[in-house]
Amino acid sequence: MSVITELKTLTPSQRSSIWASYLGWTLDAFDFFLMVFMFSAVAKEFGTDVKAAAEASFFTLAARPFGAFFFGLLADRFGRRPVMMIVILAFSGFSVLSAFAWSLTSLFVIRALFGFAMGGEWGIGASLVMESIPPKLRGPVSGLLQGGYPSGFFLASLVFYLLFDHIGWRGMFLVGVLPAILVFLIRMHVDESPAFEARKAKARINPLAELARNWKIAAYLVVLMTAFNFLSHGTQDLYPTFLKEQHKLSTQTAGLMAMVMNAGAIVGGISFGIWSETIGRKRAIIIASLCALPVIPLWAFASTPLMLGLGAFLIQVCVQGAWGIVPVHLNELSPGAVRGMFPGFAYQLGNLIASRNAVLQAGIAADHGGNYGLALAIVAGITVIVIVIWTALGPERRDVDFLEEARA
Repeated sequence: MSVITELKTLTPSQRSSIWASYLGWTLDAFDFFLMVFMFSAVAKEFGTDVKAAAEASFFTLAARPFGAFFFGLLADRFGRRPVMMIVILAFSGFSVLSAFAWSLTSLFVIRALFGFAMGGEWGIGASLVMESIPPKLRGPVSGLLQGGYPSGFFLASLVFYLLFDHIGWRGMFLVGVLPAILVFLIRMHVDESPAFEARKAKARINPLAELARNWKIAAYLVVLMTAFNFLSHGTQDLYPTFLKEQHKLSTQTAGLMAMVMNAGAIVGGISFGIWSETIGRKRAIIIASLCALPVIPLWAFASTPLMLGLGAFLIQVCVQGAWGIVPVHLNELSPGAVRGMFPGFAYQLGNLIASRNAVLQAGIAADHGGNYGLALAIVAGITVIVIVIWTALGPERRDVDFLEEARA
């Protein structure tokens, strides 16, 4: 109840910034995961296989760090709020444009442009919120913000469940225009980051020099985010294909299963985000990750829909439980002068390195007679161990006053 009490003390603008960033990441992920549900349909239309269609995810993920760097620099120069609106309009437009792809190659190009725009949203939204709220609320709000990602997956699952059989994969992408509506909320109700405003009057810094000066923490975070992205994409991107191709589940059952999975992700992200205020960021990440290990066999190798659903729920409680700490952990470890760019760039560089995950897992499954469960289990098990070790070796920085830091 203390968290709810603290949240009630926030100003209307602070609450609006949380909602805007949460919904931005939700709708960003919604547009991304529409593609995940379309692999089989796209492969069929363009006369190829799932492995080739999965390259679309690679191009999206590979373009994201470039967008994070470009839009992050703009956010550090012109403010979080206006650049976030530009980013949302851009990725919404490219999602709609995906519906008009005339070949597999054109779809790859459009999804790469979508990824470029998508890359800017997470870092800018997270820095806007983390610089606007009291330090003691960063853990709970971090879990809520990261919960936007499975919320987007959940929403995509729901749209897939209700509409795919009626409107097809092209119609699904047309639904991607919805995030553009969020721009009106940001325009009317969200104030600029106080830390950015305090820093604005100072002499402009060289962002490349700032990156070079902080190269050690940058390298640490890129490795950490590589492992994190292998874990999240390794447990999500091919999951609908796993259900439909290996278990022969219907569109409705696969969509329902994905909704169950993402309900677990939301529970995990918020719960471990809150807990991180008590036990610390590193310890919360390690505990959540370790909890995933005993769940992997149930999640990947169960044979009935009921047990598959239970495994899906529990694995995402753990995976997104660890992810719930990422927004606050990266923002607290980032240099204040480039916080609009630094967390998102580190996150998306990790995404770039992990961007071959869907193709890698599809290849493993193909080499083992279509056993997607084995491919999912291998990637999840390895990355959990890497995250636990690398997090334990890394730094932690809590309760930093971002506004005082900006004024210093």
